[in-house]
Amino acid sequence: MDDLIDAVASTPSALGVAERIQARRPQMSSAMGKIAALLLEHPTAPLELSITELASRAGTSPATVTRFCRLIGYSGYVPLRVGVAADVGRGDVHASWHTDIGRAFDPEDSSHDILHSLLHAHTRSVQATASSVDLEQIDRIASAVATCRHLDIYGIGGSGFMADELQSRLYRIGIDAHAWSEVHAGLASASIQDESSVAIGISNTGRTRETIQMLAQASSSGAFTVALTNSADSPLAAVSREHVLAAAPEQYLQPDDLSAKHSQLFVLDLLYLLIAQQDFARTTTKLAASAMAVLPHRRSVRSRPRPATLGTPSDSSGSEPHV
Repeated sequence: MDDLIDAVASTPSALGVAERIQARRPQMSSAMGKIAALLLEHPTAPLELSITELASRAGTSPATVTRFCRLIGYSGYVPLRVGVAADVGRGDVHASWHTDIGRAFDPEDSSHDILHSLLHAHTRSVQATASSVDLEQIDRIASAVATCRHLDIYGIGGSGFMADELQSRLYRIGIDAHAWSEVHAGLASASIQDESSVAIGISNTGRTRETIQMLAQASSSGAFTVALTNSADSPLAAVSREHVLAAAPEQYLQPDDLSAKHSQLFVLDLLYLLIAQQDFARTTTKLAASAMAVLPHRRSVRSRPRPATLGTPSDSSGSEPHV
């Protein structure tokens, strides 16, 4: 690492590694795309892994890594490592902001600019998701969930919050749903599923290893499996029976799961409503029962007493006037 940092001093300034990857991504093969996805998610990986280790982590070969390096403007893996070290050592606060927050925003943007950038990005994300929805597919999934013996939902990090949200809603309407964000517990649950079960894996990139493992285990156990990702070519989609796209056309907010959560939630809202329709009597009965159960824990809405004013009569005890 020290040798790499020392080498940076003799390296001319140029585009950073991430910028080079993004610029050349349309020209990459699917194998190179796996390397690009890995480096964008873990920018310092070349400093920690040998070329063989990085190839293994990306599911490709060392020769493909070398070709990848040449495509983005480096003669080999060592110059790529130097470029990564340069990015790490550059210390540019704006580059750090764009890496950690998102490229759609600048630290100097006004609140008005940020508001409208967010609104535009969210709108595009949801519209792109809606335009790709296969309603026959969603109906099949809703029917399978509504009639299943058991539903597992897998997600890690931000996708885990989405899994929890869907589980909470479906459990209230009588679906035996369980959300898992811890891989050991999730694998244990997946291993005891069968043909009467449904399993849903949620991952923006579709490359979260733990989620892939859990959904793959559920699939091998015979469950009806569904992947919710932004890529039909992802490993998670490959181990599922049905793949649903939650588009994130702009990586406007980092980490990536933040940029995808609104389109994911849109799909989950649609799925929840269609599942609720499957058994209207059960849905309404369960919702009414749960509403009654929590009612005592909600403050009732009462009009506030008007404050006493001069000349307002009071009772003989001197208390506030009755309203």
